[in-house]
Amino acid sequence: MFGQSLLFGGIAAAGGDLVSYLVVAGGGSGGANVGYNGYETGGGGAGGYRNSYSTESSGGNSSTETQASFVSGTTYTISVGGGGNNNKGTDSYISASGFTEIRSTGGGIGGGGGNYPSAAGGNGGSGGGGGSNASGNPQPGGNPTANQGFVGGNGSGAFNNTGYAAGGGGAGAAAANVTGANGTAGGNGLASSITGSSVTRGGGGGSFAAAGGTGGGANWGSNGTANTGGGGGGAQGIASQVGGLGGSGIVILRMATAVYSGTTTGSPTVTTDGSDTILIFNGSGSYTH
Repeated sequence: MFGQSLLFGGIAAAGGDLVSYLVVAGGGSGGANVGYNGYETGGGGAGGYRNSYSTESSGGNSSTETQASFVSGTTYTISVGGGGNNNKGTDSYISASGFTEIRSTGGGIGGGGGNYPSAAGGNGGSGGGGGSNASGNPQPGGNPTANQGFVGGNGSGAFNNTGYAAGGGGAGAAAANVTGANGTAGGNGLASSITGSSVTRGGGGGSFAAAGGTGGGANWGSNGTANTGGGGGGAQGIASQVGGLGGSGIVILRMATAVYSGTTTGSPTVTTDGSDTILIFNGSGSYTH
């Protein structure tokens, strides 16, 4: 092992080995329509996005996080969050005894349509898009978690007996607000090369007839892409319609092959890139360093 000492998460970790990570939570689902035809629902927000690889950005236009310090003999639990099903997404995290947990927050649910109890977008890693209802008042998008994602767009109230909804926020960009007789697309995600090739994840879901954000966000009524944390698409303006499911999250670890133990559970995909080994967890498991 390297035997270095560094400061991580406010705690000095002596004798640990540097490990880069990408932790993406499950995306939120698109909103549901209850009661009125003609009122669209908001797209789901992307799952929270935290990244410590190279100089790549984390969500919400934040800087690269500090690499983790893994200690020999310690088992690190990896939990990969599921996408929302008529609710927000589930958190993804890395945890261990004596280790400062690394957690990304599930994406916010899209706001509802018609007389749904709340047409506002839900809060989450990225915020869900604002829905629409018959009140005539604009419906706000949900708020993001700091340094993990962006806000959802604001939906509309009644507009010629129709309501237009907004897309969910993405890891890399906010969704636009509704300004007329059109829904808006989901916010775009972020690209990472932690696996050795560039992949974009964390796109927000689009509202009706609008595209999802790049990085797994869904267009209207469709599901977010698995293992990207993409938000689900908002529902069509038909009573009792529900939005698309959020995409599940992902956890990726990258470390020097010289310090990789080879001890895992949960069957991660293990690859190499140069002198590094990469563990891709599409489902929950563990790694013992």
